[in-house]
Amino acid sequence: MEEKILKIANALSNQRHLRAIRNAFISILPITIMGGLFAVISSAPVTDDTTNGFLLAWSSFVKENNMIFSWVNTLTLGAIAVYVCLAITYFLCKHFKLDILIPMTISFYGVMLLTINPVKLAFDKKVAEISYMDGKGLLVGIAVAIITVEVYRIFKEKKIGVIKMPPSVPPSLTETFASLFTSVVIMMIFTIGFIIFNKLDTTFAIWLIDFITPTLKATDSIWFILAITIIINIGWFFGIHNATFWGLVGPIMFMNLSANASAHAAGMKLSGILTEPFWAYFVAIGGVGQVLSLGIILSFSKSKQMKTIGRMGVVPAFFGISEPITFGLPIMLNPVFFLPSFLTAAVNATITFLLMNSGFIGKTYAMLSFNMPSIFGAYFSTSDFKAVILIVALLVIDMLIYFPFTRMYEKQQLKLEEEAE
Repeated sequence: MEEKILKIANALSNQRHLRAIRNAFISILPITIMGGLFAVISSAPVTDDTTNGFLLAWSSFVKENNMIFSWVNTLTLGAIAVYVCLAITYFLCKHFKLDILIPMTISFYGVMLLTINPVKLAFDKKVAEISYMDGKGLLVGIAVAIITVEVYRIFKEKKIGVIKMPPSVPPSLTETFASLFTSVVIMMIFTIGFIIFNKLDTTFAIWLIDFITPTLKATDSIWFILAITIIINIGWFFGIHNATFWGLVGPIMFMNLSANASAHAAGMKLSGILTEPFWAYFVAIGGVGQVLSLGIILSFSKSKQMKTIGRMGVVPAFFGISEPITFGLPIMLNPVFFLPSFLTAAVNATITFLLMNSGFIGKTYAMLSFNMPSIFGAYFSTSDFKAVILIVALLVIDMLIYFPFTRMYEKQQLKLEEEAE
């Protein structure tokens, strides 16, 4: 079983497109953090009954500078499709050892052409609908990047349309002219796509999101979330890093997060539940394996080894780093902890989903950092104080799940320690 799982995981991890997508999401973290930071600042926790002077001043400041906050949101989370497209192009070019600049400019042309809907293009004023540059245009950005690099690579390898220049011409110009035919062909592909959908009074991004909306709604269901949660945690048990799966689930989480951020900025109802902060702050409390609860229990163990691991690992776990406990205890390939390692995740995901879906807990709209402690991240990603109480409750539940299995393992370790003495 382990060999089969590792084989599948290696295939996913080494697939060039999935690896590029995964690396792209990691590389644009500064963009998502900036967008999340401004989303949090723009969310002053005030109601009609608020009398606190600081909170009222905060709210007033946000209202007076609403345009600034909205514009920063538009150029960060609101343009996530563009950033992801450029990042994927970059990593695929590195994989194939291609010149990077030209494919990136082509990708930029393609993603802008297929996500932006021009409204008025007068000499003195140009107006365009850019709301599909966010998570709604993410699949378009991914497709543009892959098409650009793959076609560019094929033309390059087959030497199709290569224009040869004299040796005296500078290398930068040589590369430009050598790729001129290829660049025009790829740009024409995107241009034809724009023309077709423009004649239909839409854009490719709008058409695509309308087409896949039923599928996206299915991925935001409790069953899909549970399936992903269990798969990732079982993979972690066998030593497969959760980043392996990010090329598949990352786009879904980013689309939901971007849509929520846009809705929050516009004062509208948030819809998506499966987002990165949902996973990082509410499900994986203490990192994959939900080891913050386990670290607390281990810190009071009768076993010297387990107590040492718990006290060394509980602080990193507080900041979402699970490796010290996962590999130190270990959890990985330890049959005693197989069941609780994914059961805790399933319970956390189920409870959080039900509470968010019912509206009792606010949905997430900001991702600040993977290493932000859940108790803080839960509040800042939702602006809901009840989310903090939920994290405490989930932590207690996780401890209750882990406790009997920890005691079982503790008895084994105490025997080994007595024999060693």
